[in-house]
Amino acid sequence: MSRVAILFGATGLVGGECLKRLLASPRYGRVVVVSRRPSGQQAAKLDEVVTSLDALATVGERLRADDVFITLGTTIKKAGSQAAFRQVDYDLVVGAARACVERGAERLAMVSSLGADPRSWVFYNRVKGEAEVAVRQLGYRALHLLRPSVLLGDRGEHRAGEAAAAALLRGVAPAMLGPLKRYRGVEASVVAAAMVRVVAEDRVGVHVYESEAVSELGAGG
Repeated sequence: MSRVAILFGATGLVGGECLKRLLASPRYGRVVVVSRRPSGQQAAKLDEVVTSLDALATVGERLRADDVFITLGTTIKKAGSQAAFRQVDYDLVVGAARACVERGAERLAMVSSLGADPRSWVFYNRVKGEAEVAVRQLGYRALHLLRPSVLLGDRGEHRAGEAAAAALLRGVAPAMLGPLKRYRGVEASVVAAAMVRVVAEDRVGVHVYESEAVSELGAGG
């Protein structure tokens, strides 16, 4: 039986890659995208909901799905403040997960971050960890938390600093062995492939994938 997937963050780096895979998968007869702007993709089974993510209550039954994919995320620099960052990476993430499980969703895959820890002294990692804790309490039948290191890929916007850092990470990756291996950058396409794969495996319970595991799961995807 074909499933319904819902994706939050389809216009982002990982989200765009995830959407391509969901649309190509025969497992899904309908793919719902909730975003502030159109994804730019076209497919018969694509159902786009263009709305502010803090207005999910108005979307109603279009949030009903079997599988949920959350790739929302920003940076403190882009958000403008710690409060604005928290609104996206905690409030919107948890709100989206809650809205879907309340409408019957059973499986959730969510992009978190390497180092996510609600007790961390690093604000970014602490918020990511707090979001994980909150989502764990929502009651999903299967919950997959992916914690990649630095994300690599074409963001479709000019970020000279990030582009230079990405090139450096790709170059030194082979030398990052042992304890340093977990800090290797991960291509967005690999993270997306891992998300779709772990949900398809339909394993019950909470599963956490550190960066190395994400790379292995998404390899060749």
